[in-house]
Amino acid sequence: MKQNLLEYIQSNILLFDGGMGTEIYARGVFINQCYDELNLSRPQLIREIHRDFIEAGAKAIETNTFGANHYKLQPYGLEEKIYDINYQGVKIAKEVAGDNVYVIGSVGPLGKKLQKENREKFKKAYREQLMPIMEAGADAIIFETFFDLQELLLAVTVAKQLKNIPVIAQMTINDNLFTIYGIRVEEIISTLDRSDADIIGLNCSVGPKVMHEALEKINHLTKKPISILPNAGYPQQINGRKLYLTSSEYLAEYSRRFIQSGARVIGGCCGTTPEHIKTIKHAISSFQPKKEIIDLKIPEDKEEIKNKIDPATKSGLAAKLYSNEFICAVEMVPPRGINTEKSLTTARTLRSAGVHCINLPDGPRASSRMGAPFIAKEILDKAGIEPVLHYTARDRNLLGIISDFIGIHAIGIRNLLLITGDPPKMGDLPDATAVFDVDSIGLITIANNLNNGRDIGGNSIGEPTQYLIGAGVNPGALDIGLEMKRFERKIKAGAEYFITQPVFDLEILSRFLDHVRPYKIPVIAGVWPLVSLRNAEFMNNEVPGASVSADIMEKMKAAKSKEEAQETGIQIAQQTILDIKDQVQGVQISMPFGNVKFPLQVLEVLKK
Repeated sequence: MKQNLLEYIQSNILLFDGGMGTEIYARGVFINQCYDELNLSRPQLIREIHRDFIEAGAKAIETNTFGANHYKLQPYGLEEKIYDINYQGVKIAKEVAGDNVYVIGSVGPLGKKLQKENREKFKKAYREQLMPIMEAGADAIIFETFFDLQELLLAVTVAKQLKNIPVIAQMTINDNLFTIYGIRVEEIISTLDRSDADIIGLNCSVGPKVMHEALEKINHLTKKPISILPNAGYPQQINGRKLYLTSSEYLAEYSRRFIQSGARVIGGCCGTTPEHIKTIKHAISSFQPKKEIIDLKIPEDKEEIKNKIDPATKSGLAAKLYSNEFICAVEMVPPRGINTEKSLTTARTLRSAGVHCINLPDGPRASSRMGAPFIAKEILDKAGIEPVLHYTARDRNLLGIISDFIGIHAIGIRNLLLITGDPPKMGDLPDATAVFDVDSIGLITIANNLNNGRDIGGNSIGEPTQYLIGAGVNPGALDIGLEMKRFERKIKAGAEYFITQPVFDLEILSRFLDHVRPYKIPVIAGVWPLVSLRNAEFMNNEVPGASVSADIMEKMKAAKSKEEAQETGIQIAQQTILDIKDQVQGVQISMPFGNVKFPLQVLEVLKK
C-alpha cells in the first residue's frame, strides 16, 4: 500500500512524468484528434506511454484526462462520454502504476472565460470531470496550466468539496513572470497559499531557466510544498512539426536547482520525454535514498542492557568531547588502490601538526575506493592517530551491518560517524545497486543496541561494544523543520556528537546552532578550504546544504590566478574558524584534491 502522497513528500522528492500530449503526438497521432478520447479507442497506446515514464523513473504519472471536460469534448461530439473517458484514464494509469507509483488525475482549465454569470456552469463542469477521476481511485488531483487564478481557485474548491484528496494547483506564466492576465508570480503563490490546495506551483509555457527565476521569487512566500514542471524549452517548427530541443541534461541540471531552491515536486510538461525523466532521475538521486527506509526500534519484549561504561573512556576523541576540549579533525579520502603509503604519510603529518583525529569517508560521493575500515586500521596502527570511521547504509543489509560493527570494534576502531550515504547513481559506478535497508537513524539504533550488549533482534552479544556514535547534520537543509526532527530522532537513537556539512554561510550556521543549543550535544563544524571559483560553484550547486554565501562567491570570482584563488580559499576557511570557534566544539577540515597543504595552512590560524 502506498504511503499518503503528502506524507511521502515530507521526506522525499516526488518525480512526475513528462508531456503526455508530446508523447501521443510523437507516436503518430495528429493534433486534430481528441487526445483524451484515446483512453477509449487506443488504451494500449496510453498504457505504453505511462509504462515508459515509469521505467524512466517517474514516481507519479498523470492521467490522460487534461482536456476531458464538457467544453473541450463538445466540439468532438464527445460530451456524453465525460465519465467514461475520465474513469478509463485513471483505470489505465492504475493498471500500469501498481503499488509503487502515484496516479494523479490531470485536470486543465475549461477553455472559457470565467465570469459571474457562468460560475455555476463551471462548477458543474468540474464536478462532472472530477467525480469519475475520484471514483476510479486517483491518488491526487492536479489542476495544471491555468491562466486564470480565479478559475483555479474555483476548481480547487470544487475538488475539496467532493472528496478529501490531495490537490495540486498550478498556474502557468510568461517569460516576464506574469500570467497573460497580468498577475505577478508572487501574487499567484501568495493567493494559492491561502487556498485549500495542498501543493502549489507552476507548470508549462516556459522552460526551466524562467521557472527557476520564478521559484527563487516565491520559495519564501509559502510553507506549502512547491511543484515545478517546466516545458522542455520552447517548441521549434521543423518540417511542419513542433519539436522541443532542450536536452535532457539541461533539464536535469535545472531540476537539481529546483530542489536546492525548495521544490518538493518536479517533473516536466510539454516536450518532456521519458529520456528527460530518466536523466532527471539520475541527476536528483543524491537528494534521497533509492527506497523507503526500515525504522528500527529496540524490541519491547527484550530487556535492554544498560551500558555501564563511562562515555568519556570510549576513545581519545570521546575524552576530549566530554572534557569540552576544542576538536581539530581532518577528513581524508581513502586511496583508490591498494597502496596505503601516501595515506599513512599524510596521517603522520597531520598528527605532528596537532590534529586529533582523521575522518575517513565511506565511498564518498559513491566512488569506488579502499574500504574505510581497512585504511582506518592501518592509520590507527601505523600512524598513531585516531580514525573516525564513516559508515553508510548504502552497501550493506542488516546482517552485514551488524557483522561489520562487531568486527570493526574487534580491530580497535571506536569512533563512528553514521550516515545514510550517497546513492550509486551519482558516483563512478552508476549501475551499481544500493541496499539502504536502514538510513542513518537505523545505523545509530543498531550501534547503540550493540553498546547495550544486544543486536536489533534483542539477542545478547555478550560483552557490549564501546562505540562513540556520531551523526551528520545539515544546517543548510531546505526543510530545517524536517532536519530538526531527524536531529532529535538521531539523539534518541543514541547519537553522541554531530558533524555538519561544510559551512560557508555563517548566518545559516548560527540559526542552526540556536535551534540545537538546548540539546547540549557537541557539534563539530565542517570547514572546506575552497580552491577555485569552480569549486565554490560546485559546492553551492552540487552538495546539498553547502550554501556558499554571495560575498564568498564574489571573493572567489575576484581571484586572478589559481594561486590567488587557493590563498583566498584558505583565508576564508581560517576566518570561518575564528568566527565560529566559540560556538562549536570543534572543526573538521576537508582536504581538496587529497593535498595535505590545504588543511595544514588552515590550521595555522589555531596556533596564532
